[in-house]
Amino acid sequence: MSQVFREDGKVEAVTAVEAGPCCVVQVKTEDKDGYSSVQLGFGEAKRVNSPQKGHLKELGQYRYLREFRVDDDETLQVGDKVDVSLFQAGDLVDVTGISKSKGFAGVVKRHHFRGGPKTHGQSDRHRAPGSIGATTTPGRVLKGTRMAGRMGADQVTVRNLEVFQADPERNLLLVKGAVPGSKNGLLLIRKSREGK
Repeated sequence: MSQVFREDGKVEAVTAVEAGPCCVVQVKTEDKDGYSSVQLGFGEAKRVNSPQKGHLKELGQYRYLREFRVDDDETLQVGDKVDVSLFQAGDLVDVTGISKSKGFAGVVKRHHFRGGPKTHGQSDRHRAPGSIGATTTPGRVLKGTRMAGRMGADQVTVRNLEVFQADPERNLLLVKGAVPGSKNGLLLIRKSREGK
């Protein structure tokens, strides 16, 4: 993340994202595959296995392959480049990524439980979950009961982020606000459906 200044002197918090260039690796159509989408390749892979070589043909070696649904009337061909020039300053985008992993976390951190009493003889109940069920009825712990466990590493989508600046020469996209995931994580950026 960084910050940039508007002409009126107002400061904006932005995230710099390396967006593309991506290569169209495969085009799926309604007639042949039952739905319309394009598969994009991004990032350079040191080596790819034999099936991927056949799939990518002479397009290059890509580290990431991701599929995006498109409308039928979009005219993208295999080998076309998709880059930051799709976006203009002021556009609204949805950014999808894998959130930071926190490892095994207790209920206070994971579900914002209040914890137990701090006084009156309680010595080890400060961050404990408390009771997790009833007695004979239902005689079991209900599914979905919030407990300690692995936290983070979930797919998260942040909607309606504003594009502050698109720089096709450097493949750089400045987006207002924060995006999910750690540094150097993979992000999927698409124009916001609500922003159409």
